[in-house]
Amino acid sequence: MEKRNLDPYLQGVLNRDRRMLAKTITLIESALPADQEFSRHLLDLLMPYTGKALSLGITGLPGAGKSTFIESFGTLLTQKGYRVAVLAVDPSSPKTGGSILADKTRMEKLAVNELAFIRPSPSGKTLGGVARKTRETMLVCEAAGFDAVMVETVGVGQSEVTVASMVDFFLVLMIAGGGDELQGIKKGVLELADAVAVNKADGDNIDRAKMARRQYETAFHLLSPPYANWTPPVVTCSSLTMAGLENILKIILDHRDKLTESGELQAKRKEQAREWLKFLVREGVQEWFYESPAAEVLAHALADVEQGVITPTTAAAKVLECLKGRKF
Repeated sequence: MEKRNLDPYLQGVLNRDRRMLAKTITLIESALPADQEFSRHLLDLLMPYTGKALSLGITGLPGAGKSTFIESFGTLLTQKGYRVAVLAVDPSSPKTGGSILADKTRMEKLAVNELAFIRPSPSGKTLGGVARKTRETMLVCEAAGFDAVMVETVGVGQSEVTVASMVDFFLVLMIAGGGDELQGIKKGVLELADAVAVNKADGDNIDRAKMARRQYETAFHLLSPPYANWTPPVVTCSSLTMAGLENILKIILDHRDKLTESGELQAKRKEQAREWLKFLVREGVQEWFYESPAAEVLAHALADVEQGVITPTTAAAKVLECLKGRKF
């Protein structure tokens, strides 16, 4: 098989060629071993050109208006001269693996903006519904000169934790008017937040949004701040009227400046890289396991456990003995 040339992809990304950027991301998302090896070499060459963009994670409850917020906030950034990449992870069907990939129809204005690039990716089977290759895609977008990279989560399960572990700033969107707002979000998500924005603060909802903001401010006082030099603010905004979006940008830039000055941002990125490596190793070991003879031992162990012949503890020990190479 003829060895593929990395140079067209490398130069295409660095020269901000949108067609080559899309082809590179498709290559990264490929499950073919040859494509995966090729993309790894390419990413190594692109690494020196990364690390300068604002990386933002956006999450929120269903109905919080994530897509509308991202379109409005992305539009604001482009008006200020930022080149913006949006990586929107769509939920895949657990039965068919199919994905709607409708983000471009939900972000019509941003989709035709010359300074914006929207890449919907199916979440696949990765824990929490976050696309397995989102981190690599972020690196490619940074190398392609995008000043801001926004990742939208599907807003369920562990996806918030996963996205928070790959971005510099994590914004949680909430809405008011649905009863006790604090019941609508888990403590763990608040602990991840670098800021909370109560969205849809417009029309006759403004007073309710202000009340919700006060509730979240109270909740934050009960939590330990994640950084020595940053206390997560709670603000209100409206994606429709653009009210409050300038303030959110100011908060994000202030967060970057303070954490860079203190060295906390650099430390955070190093920790994220370490956790990324460990995640990939765990995922690789799991894939290897199910392709090894030990998988057959597991199948027999499962049958024994179902029939009550042995305990799950004993069955697990038998399977792990196989991994130590003692017997199959």
